[in-house]
Parts: sequence; C-alpha cells; structure tokens
Amino acid sequence: MRLDRRSFLATALAGAGGAMLPRPARSAQARRSTDPFQLVPLGDTGIEVSLIGAGTGMHGYNRQSKQTQLGPEKFDALIRHAYDKGVRLFDCADTYGSNPHVGRALAGLPREDYVLVTKLWVLPGGIPEEERADAAVTVDRCRQELRTDYIDVVQIHCMSDPDWREQQARAMDLLADLKDRGVIRAHGVSIHSLPALDVCATTPWVDVVHTRVNPFGDAMDDPDPGVVTPVIRNIHEAGKGVIGMKLIGEGRYRDDPAKRDEAIRFVLGLGTVDTMIVGFETTDEIDDFAARVGAALEESQEVPPAEE
Repeated sequence: MRLDRRSFLATALAGAGGAMLPRPARSAQARRSTDPFQLVPLGDTGIEVSLIGAGTGMHGYNRQSKQTQLGPEKFDALIRHAYDKGVRLFDCADTYGSNPHVGRALAGLPREDYVLVTKLWVLPGGIPEEERADAAVTVDRCRQELRTDYIDVVQIHCMSDPDWREQQARAMDLLADLKDRGVIRAHGVSIHSLPALDVCATTPWVDVVHTRVNPFGDAMDDPDPGVVTPVIRNIHEAGKGVIGMKLIGEGRYRDDPAKRDEAIRFVLGLGTVDTMIVGFETTDEIDDFAARVGAALEESQEVPPAEE
C-alpha cells in the first residue's frame, strides 16, 4: 500500500510515542549525542564515520562537479572547513573528477582521522574510454590521486539494473581481493533504481550502500518514500552501511529552509541511515546544515520515550 506523503511522514516521525529517532534502530543507539558531527558505525564494517559527510559530486559527470568547478583554492578551503568543523567522511568518485582534489585538500592531515569513499564508473560515458581499466587498476589510480595507502570504501557507481551483480561479477571479485589485501576496507554500490536497491540486503558482498532518500521523493528510486524506506530498513538490518544521499533533493531545497529541516528530521527519524552526504558548495552551507542537524537531534531528545 502506498501512503501519501503526509500520512507517511506522520507514521515515520511518530515512532515510539512521537520520538523522531526510533530507539530500536542501530544507528539511533549511536546518536545519543546532539553533536551533528558525532562518529557513528557504518553498518558492520568496523568503520566509524561522522553523521554528516561532505559530498564532492553535485551534478558530477565527465570528471567535473559543482565542487571541482570551484577551483583549487575554494575547493581546499571548503574541505578544510568541513574537516575543522568535524566532518570525517569525504565522498568522491572517478566520474566527479574529485579524487585528486580531495587528496590535495586533505594532504598533511592524520590519515586515520578521516574516511575516504570513492566510486568506480563502469557505465558508458562519464570517463575517458582509455581509462576504463579493470577495478584493480582503477582503484590503484584512485588511491594515488587521493594520496593514500588505502581507501576506506570503494563502490561500483550508479547501479540501476536489477542484474547488476551478474554484470559486475568480475569487478566485485577484484574488489573483494583488494579488501582481502588491505588496499580497501569495504566495498559496495551506489544505487539508482528500486530493483537494484532491493537486492542489496541479500547480497553478502555488499558492505556499504549509497541510497537516495528524502521525504519528498525527489531524485529518489521511487517518488513515494514509503516504498523506498522499507527497502533501506532491510539493508540496514542486514548489517550493511547506509550512506544517505540526495537529502536536499539534489539541491532542490537549497533555498527552502523549511524543507531542509523536514528532510533532516525525516532521515534522522528513520534510524536506518548511518550518515548523510551533502554536496556543500560554501562554508556557510556546512555551518547551516550542521546547526539544523544539531537542532533536530536536540529536539528528538526532548520527546519522552514511550512507556514499555
């Protein structure tokens, strides 16, 4: 049964006695703090990430994005500001062209203090054909671009076909070998369709999933959040790390504070999204988003728990 958005929000946010952060969820247990940059487990990977992560791929394609187009000075200042505030998850991708920029921006900082995620592009277009090597070769290039000995999470980017596991079997095997050798710590997928998302929970190879989530159905795998969120819950309950993206509707709510607040409360209220990736373009956006997340966390703690 599909719920309209008003009914769905009422159900999702009601939780136990109206609490926004449902107590049974694993992520909710880690969010007892009101710190918007608190460290939380990324599923069962053994990796801890900040509740807010910095994305570098707003409208990213063909090795550029809104972030990389800022230029080196502004890009570095943006990433350093995020780090100084407490962001410890930086999301990159080969097709964004952001790996070398993030590597440069974070150079000199303690490597163990932050988590790097990057994604491999295997679809037509997006990167030069001559650079479409196998996963092991591409990961090594990405590792060098990021100026690191290891990458925390490597994902296969933008999977939409429900048969992606069969189609990407070789890449999956190569990434599994890199994980065994300590070159990467976890692997997974970035998903762009509901059928592709649906198989993640039952796929042992998947450690971490990028999924699109907001309360309005914008840029999501189904326009009805009530269809997508049970699938996300299944993934979360299977121990996979869940990285939420498109929280701001791919920028649609950038100038709508009420919608940003509603999206933040909604995603936190699910209790099934470990970390929220946002493609910030200015330092003020980082500060504003952090303040709104902090306010939502404080508000959630003011709601008394339901009686057992």
